[in-house]
Amino acid sequence: MTFRLRLAALAAAATAALLPAPALMAQPAPAAPAAAPSPPPAPYGEPINRADARRALDAALAFAERNGWPVAVAIVDPHGELIAFARMDGANWASGDVAQQKARTAARFRRDTKAFADNLAGAMSFEDVAMVEGGVVIEVGGRIIGAVGVSGVTSAQDAEVGRAGIAALGR
Repeated sequence: MTFRLRLAALAAAATAALLPAPALMAQPAPAAPAAAPSPPPAPYGEPINRADARRALDAALAFAERNGWPVAVAIVDPHGELIAFARMDGANWASGDVAQQKARTAARFRRDTKAFADNLAGAMSFEDVAMVEGGVVIEVGGRIIGAVGVSGVTSAQDAEVGRAGIAALGR
């Protein structure tokens, strides 16, 4: 037997000695039960009109002001196109872009952006998709008519501001 063959045989024997026997190896944990599928998102409806968008915007801004939260608020139609927007004094300059991105994401994917934050963050990324809470779908009569996006405070507070704006629509 040549030196190389003896060295290879010795290495194989040493490796085998260090590995546990198959019967002693840890068994894989049983798979977790599959989660129930989420219901399909609501269908799109007629786009939010300018008057309703303005009413939601004003209510969201008033709520944020009462709480001392300098934010940017964007209202979009179901296609994600901007209908109304405002950035409060003192809000980060970047908050305007982020609020619009959150609103577009919620409208185009027909779900609040919290769904991305809860289920996909860190798993993947999409271009121009906000994967943080703060984009809230505006649904009327079971149909999505637009979305509100808010940025400037914590993601949960952003969502609160968005819901306050939607509540002003009284539907």
